[in-house]
Amino acid sequence: MADKKDSGFQSGAGLIRYFDEEEITGPALDPKLIIYIGLAMAVVVELAKVFWPV
Repeated sequence: MADKKDSGFQSGAGLIRYFDEEEITGPALDPKLIIYIGLAMAVVVELAKVFWPV
């Protein structure tokens, strides 16, 4: 019977090819910017509740 000594390399080879072909097409945004936008939207919503009560 044949020994499977190189099975780890073969399983990793497909991932290397996958990441080589991947392209980033979207805009690169700083993660801090996303947090700041979320906080700003929360403030806007809370202010809207005060100024326009329903």
